[in-house]
Amino acid sequence: MKFHIYHKLAAVCILAMGMAASSSCKKYLSPEPLSSFSQDYVFSNLPYAKATVIGIYNNLSGQNSYGLYFSGYYPYDTDEMMGASGTADGERRDLAHYNLLSTNGGIASAFSNQYSGIERANICIAQIPKMALYNNGTANEQAQLKRLYGEALTLRAQFYFDLVKIWGDVPAQWEPSAEQSNLFLPKTDRDTIYNHILNDLKTATDLVPWRTELSRIGDAADERITKGAVKALRARIALFRGGYSLRRASKQMERRPDYLTYYKIARDECADIMARRDQHTLNASYKALWQTYVCGRNANEPNGEFLFQIAEGGNTGTTDGRIGVYNGTRFAGVGGGSLSILPNYYYYFDSTDVRRDVTVAPYEIRNDGRSVQAHNINVVYDGKFRRDWWSNPVNPTLATLNSSINWVLIRFSDVLLMFAEAENELNNGPTPAAIAAITEVSRRGHGNNASLVPAIPADYDGFFKFLVKERYLEFGNEGIRKYDLIRWNLLAKAINETKVNLANLGATTQLPIVAPTYMAPPPAYCMTGTLPKSMYYWTTLPTVFNGSNINTYDDSRMFANSLYKPSPATTPANTSMVNWVGFNGINTTFTTVFASSFKPNQNELYPIYINQITASKGVLTQDYGY
Repeated sequence: MKFHIYHKLAAVCILAMGMAASSSCKKYLSPEPLSSFSQDYVFSNLPYAKATVIGIYNNLSGQNSYGLYFSGYYPYDTDEMMGASGTADGERRDLAHYNLLSTNGGIASAFSNQYSGIERANICIAQIPKMALYNNGTANEQAQLKRLYGEALTLRAQFYFDLVKIWGDVPAQWEPSAEQSNLFLPKTDRDTIYNHILNDLKTATDLVPWRTELSRIGDAADERITKGAVKALRARIALFRGGYSLRRASKQMERRPDYLTYYKIARDECADIMARRDQHTLNASYKALWQTYVCGRNANEPNGEFLFQIAEGGNTGTTDGRIGVYNGTRFAGVGGGSLSILPNYYYYFDSTDVRRDVTVAPYEIRNDGRSVQAHNINVVYDGKFRRDWWSNPVNPTLATLNSSINWVLIRFSDVLLMFAEAENELNNGPTPAAIAAITEVSRRGHGNNASLVPAIPADYDGFFKFLVKERYLEFGNEGIRKYDLIRWNLLAKAINETKVNLANLGATTQLPIVAPTYMAPPPAYCMTGTLPKSMYYWTTLPTVFNGSNINTYDDSRMFANSLYKPSPATTPANTSMVNWVGFNGINTTFTTVFASSFKPNQNELYPIYINQITASKGVLTQDYGY
């Protein structure tokens, strides 16, 4: 069940204790005092201490974080999806297409929000271990307070991780502002920040329980952090610390010489999680993850595949998200449609890969609330948060800005693929354990049919390219792809090669998809010059389905013809047509818009908002050519 991160007691996390010592500081890092409770009072008992930590979670949800900006605005354009199209707006559209300016208001509130979360975490990290109950309470009280301390360390690590992967070197403050002599901090090298939070997460690992141990300390199952989340986050951050990033000094993408040290951390943390299948493993159904649990607003997926998810709720912009409202399908004319699946991504999936019809939704639901209207290939939606799967409660037609749909930050499949990637790097080629891990993910992606899993290369380069593709297929529209490509130093290459294939798919005289140089290719039958120019979708099914003689399929069965063969010479009975490959709409929608302003060795990181630079009184610098 959801824990209500918007509970009134969460406000006690920010204390009116002078932490915003000046208005200039507030504009710089933007901590906001919200409560008049004294510090001693707040940290005098377990319920209030818990409320302060719940308040830290607040900064992960809402529209300034993973409720919109980090899920819908920042992770695009990539080789999977394109952000909002249309006229330049100085915010979301420009962000998506890499027209990145320090005057863009879309980078201000998210940057400040992270520091607000860090301030909340710093207060808890400083005060919880000082509580009398921390060492002298009952066994349950001590265990719960240690968990809270570990959660605060983990949440602070997540805030800093988001700052570094989006902005690079940033100011790092590790104490509450009230204890800080200088509130105008310069940028700290990202490696120093990474090393600090990796150490914090190592500490947190010993403080928080596994998910099945919660009842022993008197806690209920909810979206709060457990040991698997801490370890998985530490593995993810270690891969970024060992990956490429755009450096201030050189203005080039670089990887540090000690990168294998961090791949080993990632490998070991993932191996620990994989050894505890009683805690975390794959759900057998890829579709159920999204339809039953995410869109069903059911946080407690029984296999523990969701290691770290962000609770959204409360129907306010500060606590709830627009997941499935901003993006996803339209339902009876309501919502969705701001993000577009690229046609080349659609054709990267095997025909037998069940992830395609979960990740991609080439339709909307008509006003009758049931039947499907297919779309031209240039208007294909991301499908994991589609409104027609919403339940608990059933309100897909509600014209709301907020959905209470959780954002899943880390899944167990990511643990398997991070392990496989690290093993390949550490051994200069895949080990049997690495091959087994990636096979497990691909097998589930092919409906648990081992015979459908593609051949997995046994050499270093071939395995890496296969892994780049497998992560592409597994994590579509989960906000992961862009940052994977950056840490591999492949974003520029992926954008350029994607532009070529978008032009080929939109050519009037059809041109085949060109196999990419940076990952394993799609199936051969997807790289032909004879893909269908038209797709025909059922308007009236030949037989009664679900009690009605209308089309209510939510997958490729909505089409009467093959996605991989030329269109039929005559229109099939009971169907309507949509334009597909060779359609000029591909050019007008994507070719001139997709990543149109991208500049390598600059746009891998964002500028800092100009007002925050000004408020720092010369301490903060604007780097990377902005």
